[in-house]
Amino acid sequence: MTVRELAERCRGAAGMLRVADTEQKNRALERYAALLEENEERILTENQIDIEAARAEGMTDALIDRLLLNPKRIAGMAGSVRKVASYTDPVGGADGAVRHPNGMLISKRRVPLGVVGVIYENRPNVTADVASLCVKSGNAALLRGGRGALKSNAILSELAREALESVGLPADCICLIADTDRSSAVEMMGLAGLLDALVPRGGKGLIKTVVENAKVPVIETGWGNCHVYVDDEADLAMAERILVNAKCSRPSVCNAAETLLVARSVADEFLPKAAKALAPYDVRLHCCEESLAILGSGPNNIPAAEADWETEYNDYDLAVRVVGGLYEATAHITRYGSGHSEAIVTKNYFTAKRFADRVDAAAVYVNVSTRFTDGEEFGLGAELGVSTQKLHVRGPMGLAALTSTQYVVEGEGQVRE
Repeated sequence: MTVRELAERCRGAAGMLRVADTEQKNRALERYAALLEENEERILTENQIDIEAARAEGMTDALIDRLLLNPKRIAGMAGSVRKVASYTDPVGGADGAVRHPNGMLISKRRVPLGVVGVIYENRPNVTADVASLCVKSGNAALLRGGRGALKSNAILSELAREALESVGLPADCICLIADTDRSSAVEMMGLAGLLDALVPRGGKGLIKTVVENAKVPVIETGWGNCHVYVDDEADLAMAERILVNAKCSRPSVCNAAETLLVARSVADEFLPKAAKALAPYDVRLHCCEESLAILGSGPNNIPAAEADWETEYNDYDLAVRVVGGLYEATAHITRYGSGHSEAIVTKNYFTAKRFADRVDAAAVYVNVSTRFTDGEEFGLGAELGVSTQKLHVRGPMGLAALTSTQYVVEGEGQVRE
């Protein structure tokens, strides 16, 4: 089946999902969560095929971690689906009302976007997240995952379709494009009139391609060049813990730290401590001239190139720069940051406030790891992605982000003079 044919089937199914009541949608999600748990062995078998193929092609361990499913992650997916089911349905929610002088009641309510297309890389959990969010918000979803996760995505979408049918909703509310050739993504970008929104989830290259070429409205999710700035009034022990977590807990994700900025007055003390704390993870430090002079050259301490300041490594690499203070740090972030997540470690309230005011990002952290920029952590249950644009939605995208507004005007025969 062609991409257009799948999109047409998705569009046809969207009308029934649009008018489905909350109870029916919740039953579909509860069934989906149960199917994920009941089919754990099948899911792991299909995922293992993807993992073996990825290793054979030389995929890095960090990227394989994005692809990997295990019992804990499958249980997490099921839990996220149930959380989405438990949340308030945004569809039909009142968004305000006014009474016109002639007696008309003008009200605004939340309605589904319609058909949401998602192009994503080798992250099979995205399939479950998008399916659950779209079903609850009344949207059909056309999914196009990466080639490396095809087997995993296929079974996860198959189970979502089964759950929909079990409650009388069309299976085609969730459609997966099996063709992972670049041409299928290009075709999706041109489906104006069939897709109401297109969301790219992945690296900088994918997002840039979709934004520049799509004829469908795009919700731009962010690649993450995230920074941790250690201020001259930082608690250095705290800064060390935050840095290790932000960089090493899961380096392949978009909210992982990619650059460390350190105030010059604490660099001599903090950088050796940071390097020692990162050493067990074999983190490669791409150092500015000043930080390299402090740390010394070595297998994991190498000179930084200009490109390092704007690189999303998705691996155990970290750019390191010594800066004069807050304003030099925020100037660096303004120039090289991706607008995703930025952190400052400081004991000075006013410095923290100035950092938040000057940094233009979807999420700003004060004495907290950047790793919390996530729909689950923000109480959304799951997320469609982290939007770094400023129109419609910004930050982790939950249920409300998948709706638009509709005006309903009620009267008693009023006509305009």
